[in-house]
Amino acid sequence: MELVLARQSVVTKCNLQASILLGNYEFYYAGGLLCRLTATIPEQGLRPVEFYEFLQTVIDHYEPQKEQEAYLVQMLKDYKAAEEYDIQMVELMQMGLKEEHMWQ
Repeated sequence: MELVLARQSVVTKCNLQASILLGNYEFYYAGGLLCRLTATIPEQGLRPVEFYEFLQTVIDHYEPQKEQEAYLVQMLKDYKAAEEYDIQMVELMQMGLKEEHMWQ
């Protein structure tokens, strides 16, 4: 999979405030973005259900500052983590954590 596609999809959904997260690739990038926004560093190698549980604690203490951030949080809250997992998901989380141009 081309990692940039998951990034573009999440950014577009947040900007348009439309759609939902479709799959763990988008979920890991979106989770990485939330961690960047909150200056929270997750453990590497968290499986999808573990990452989802980790993000729920982050969401509980986060107050979005922009509309895109609020939509990101909503998409993460509504997502049901699937069991599939591979190394590209870790890469996508890292991309989100290092994102410099969040909504572009």
